[in-house]
Amino acid sequence: MVQPHIVKSTCCYCGTGCGVLIHTDGQQVLRVEGDPEHPANLGRLCTKGATLHLTDMRTGRVLYPELRQQRSTSRQRVDWDTALDHAAQRFAAIIAEHGPDAVAFYISGQLLTEDYYVFNKLAKGLIGTNNIDTNSRLCMSSTVAGYKATLGADAPPCSYEDLALADCLFIAGANPAYAHPVLFRRIEDAKAARPDMKLIVTDPRRTDSAELADLHLPILPGTDVALFHAMLNVLVWEGLIDEAYIAAHTEGFTELKRHIREYTPRFAADICGIKPEQILQAAEWFGRAPRALSLWCMGLNQSARGTDKNAALIHLHLATGKLGKPGCGPFSLTGQPNAMGGREVGGMANLLSGHRDLANPAHRAEVAALWQVPDVPSQPGKTAVDMFEALEAGQIKAVWIACTNPAHSLPDTAQVARALQQAEFVVVQEAYAHTDTTAYADLLLPASSWAEKAGTVTNSERRITRLHAAVPAPGEARHDWQMAADFARRLEALLPPRSAASLFPYATPEAVFDEHKRSTAGRDLDISGLSYALLDSQGPQQWPYPTGARAGQARLYADGRFPTTNGRARFVAVDYHPVAEKTDARYPLHLNTGRLRDQWHGMSRTGTVAQLYNQVEEPLLTAHPDDLAQAKLASGDLARVSSRRGALLIRVEASTRQRRGEVFLPMHWSGRFMAGQGSNTLTLPKLDPLSRQPELKHAAIKLERVELPWQMVAMKQSHDAVQLMHRAADLLAGFDYGSLGLFGHEQPAVILKLAHRNAPSADFIARLDAVFGFDDPMATLSYRDPRRGVEKHAEIRLGRLTGIRLTGETAARDWLKQLIAAGADAASLRPWLLAPLAAPPQGQHSRGKVICNCLNVSADEIDAALNQGCDLKGLQAKLACGTRCGSCLPELKRMVATATMAATV
Repeated sequence: MVQPHIVKSTCCYCGTGCGVLIHTDGQQVLRVEGDPEHPANLGRLCTKGATLHLTDMRTGRVLYPELRQQRSTSRQRVDWDTALDHAAQRFAAIIAEHGPDAVAFYISGQLLTEDYYVFNKLAKGLIGTNNIDTNSRLCMSSTVAGYKATLGADAPPCSYEDLALADCLFIAGANPAYAHPVLFRRIEDAKAARPDMKLIVTDPRRTDSAELADLHLPILPGTDVALFHAMLNVLVWEGLIDEAYIAAHTEGFTELKRHIREYTPRFAADICGIKPEQILQAAEWFGRAPRALSLWCMGLNQSARGTDKNAALIHLHLATGKLGKPGCGPFSLTGQPNAMGGREVGGMANLLSGHRDLANPAHRAEVAALWQVPDVPSQPGKTAVDMFEALEAGQIKAVWIACTNPAHSLPDTAQVARALQQAEFVVVQEAYAHTDTTAYADLLLPASSWAEKAGTVTNSERRITRLHAAVPAPGEARHDWQMAADFARRLEALLPPRSAASLFPYATPEAVFDEHKRSTAGRDLDISGLSYALLDSQGPQQWPYPTGARAGQARLYADGRFPTTNGRARFVAVDYHPVAEKTDARYPLHLNTGRLRDQWHGMSRTGTVAQLYNQVEEPLLTAHPDDLAQAKLASGDLARVSSRRGALLIRVEASTRQRRGEVFLPMHWSGRFMAGQGSNTLTLPKLDPLSRQPELKHAAIKLERVELPWQMVAMKQSHDAVQLMHRAADLLAGFDYGSLGLFGHEQPAVILKLAHRNAPSADFIARLDAVFGFDDPMATLSYRDPRRGVEKHAEIRLGRLTGIRLTGETAARDWLKQLIAAGADAASLRPWLLAPLAAPPQGQHSRGKVICNCLNVSADEIDAALNQGCDLKGLQAKLACGTRCGSCLPELKRMVATATMAATV
């Protein structure tokens, strides 16, 4: 038996790129901890990273290839040769009949760089199509376009260490407390160490990040360009620009200065919905700070004018000369763990390897020479949204989808479903069997996942980390680059020859990396000096790292030279445009979609960890109490949320941190976890004209009260909870409202909530009981009242309450849920288990919402300690909450402030 040992890797969630130490026995992951030697996180992990060992690594996986010959039949297990030969023959036939642009590849920012490289070469080098794009188009493409328009290259110029050095930190359109929690810990540390550092946060919501700010600018959705122009206007008129820097290192400022003349603080304040004094304050803090750093994420990027927003923010740094220096610069926060790596290899429809531009003939010739092919295609490929529109229109016949879930993540999910149904051939390369997209696969290929893969990733600060596999992949799963290369070699034999030798000779990921690094030589991201051996011996490195270098480069553009034709950065005279879809009398509310702290993307991984539901257990639409009252709604009610494209039934919650006229909906829940297809049922496929990124952050919606007389909740603790949850997902179909998830800590349990306009059939109830195992009369305590339509079952095993079904009346749901989670003794509770009690019986106490996931500390326990006079340090000493990952610290601080305010009244 292999002795437990430690393997170095990175976290597979956001672009922070945290180093992870995997404790493994060679067959399974035993636990994880942050790598104290990794410069990205210095040993810290957030709630998601700290629970990676609890994610569903073996069950719920795709284990072997499955193929269906006809859409009317189900997929059947086949061997790898049959699967890849069939795929190669189908692609070859379509290419022969319709041309190379009749096929497409849609890949993912969660792939490793080596995976990305092979797919890019397969599409552009072998097939001769640029129809390859990635879900990074949905999150980072406006950043790419904004950097290139102003600075000349897609290269974030800063480092994480700048967070501690800035005198003014400007967070625009980002909530790092939720989306990048480990970086937010660094911001908290910087603010505590240097209280004079000014923190400005611009966000329509008062988020946890905004709670820490010295100045919160709650601008109206989509008005960022007007705000940035007004700030620049103030900088100009107050003499806070660096005229010498502008003259020596930039171009276009005179035209931009004329352009922003009308954007006075008063003019912009009316557009943005804030006070002129707030704009003046933000501009002065930014302009007078010796060192200013800006951070941004999806709030700027996921917009039909995302490129303009990026450029307008970067202008503030160029005008003040605040970049290329410690503590200075425009710093985009990457959404996915390797979106940067995909951009480096050119794995998008308009890019080429090594940050080359597809439109540049010299760049195309360089890539063709590297790959030893006659040419690479010049016509830009279809980007993400365009690709699926072309699929529905029949222009694209076959699509290969790898490591992403477009049936959930693309805007207007109804259109995506039609496209996948219309396609002649759909290949899905996936680790997890239960995503929304796998249902459409004609060929389903099993992929390895986190802890099973080896290769490299690049994080937000351009830092490349080497990953090592800690455990073998389950079943017949293969690595993504392996599948792509094996398919490519088979397709190569069926297409007219493009090269004297195979384009895909790779036997290891290192062979792919070595070719990739050759493609970067002499480019802005030159990593020709890197190797697997160097990354293993010296740790993660930032690019550029050319041959002969002894270290990577922490900051770019320190010499004022930019990778443009004349070496100067560019000011771009962009206009302010409102959101793509305006509100009106029919759809009067602004919908803002976004991320939660403890869930990730479509929840295929985080959705298998019970304690990650503690912060938010089901999809909730958050609105100001006045907006709910206007719709005759209160917290906890069910509402119909409608846009011009679709509707969802969802539970609402009231919050004064949400401004009037705006609502917030998390983007994580999909049709596997709720009735309906999630937030993107509502969003629109309106694209930025340059970046082709959709406006996923905003849509116009309306709220309506819904009365659903029949309600049901089923809960079951099980050693096989994740598999039970997957089986229960099929029960959501056909109901007006439904949510499905997990709860608990040490012993996970499943919770299914349904509501409908009328009661379902007895056959459905019998089916539900069979799925949950409630059909064992020896373990079930039952109550029925057919006249009232009430039926209840309590499952008791070994004297413990292990499950409950409440049908027609669900008042006791919350306290029964806590009893199941605690594995409570059922003996003394038998008279009350099926009673209609909204509060627990005497002698039982509710714990309330769990605030600290790491240590399972609840709100009631924290409130009790606060009532005894504890402050934050007292809470940490008494309950230890907030002392592990720290993700709950913003919420703890808010609870302390609320208790302090109440005590002084």
